[in-house]
Formats: sequence, C-alpha cells, structure tokens
Amino acid sequence: MQFNITAGHVGIRPPVNLPDPRFLEVLGEEKIRKLVSDHYDLLRQSNIKGLFPPTDEGFEKAKEHSADFFIQICGGPKYFNEKRGAPMMAARHSPFKINQEARRIWLESYAMVLAPLDIEDDIKQSFWNYIDIFSIWMMNSNEN
Repeated sequence: MQFNITAGHVGIRPPVNLPDPRFLEVLGEEKIRKLVSDHYDLLRQSNIKGLFPPTDEGFEKAKEHSADFFIQICGGPKYFNEKRGAPMMAARHSPFKINQEARRIWLESYAMVLAPLDIEDDIKQSFWNYIDIFSIWMMNSNEN
C-alpha cells in the first residue's frame, strides 16, 4: 500500500472525509491507542520532538488526548469532547510552528505504524486519507 502525501499550503483547508468507521470496528479502542502510542514514540525520537511535551507525564497525556480524538472521529465514544471540549484542532495547535517538514515527519511516522497493520487496505487507506488532509489543516507556518 502506498501512503501518498498530498501537497498542502498554509491557510488552505481542503475538504476532509472522516475515516471509515470500520477502522475502529476492526481495531478496537485498545489497538487504536497502541497505534497512537507507537506513533508518538517515533515522534519523540524525531526532528520534531520539540513540538511535544518534554516530560513523560505530559507526553503520556498527549498520547491519551490524541487517541481520544482519533477514536471519536472514527465513530467511537466522544472521549475527546468529554475531557477537552470541542476539538478545534487548528486552534489547539496554533502555539506550535507546524510547517511542511513537521507535517511530513508526522505523516511518515504514521505510515510506519499503519503499514504493518493486518487490516483491509481500503480501511487503512480511509484512515490515511483522513490524516493526510487533516494534517494540512494543522500547518500554520511557512518557516523552516
């Protein structure tokens, strides 16, 4: 399976489709939490590690928030809304400089944890398509 990255530009927010709810149905909450945790562990070793909390406690909390968000957007319980309020993800990410390079690293790290998942390609592709476009929405800097 190919994980293609769509060209994106700061301030341009293309339409985004939610992932196929089968992503949650097939993986379940615990495997989504593991997927997110594995993704974050890669990010903590990456060139964008400075965008994430430096403490173990903060980092684990960030993993939890992200997993809650992805479970929710895949049709699961509204954990994110219950704990944090409406997502407003672009606003939540505005304090951090997210440029093309940060987006690429974030997506490539997801590709590494998605690739070995033993699920149907079309289900995996629907999640990838979501995060590919979602990540364009998070970009807020043209600086390197």
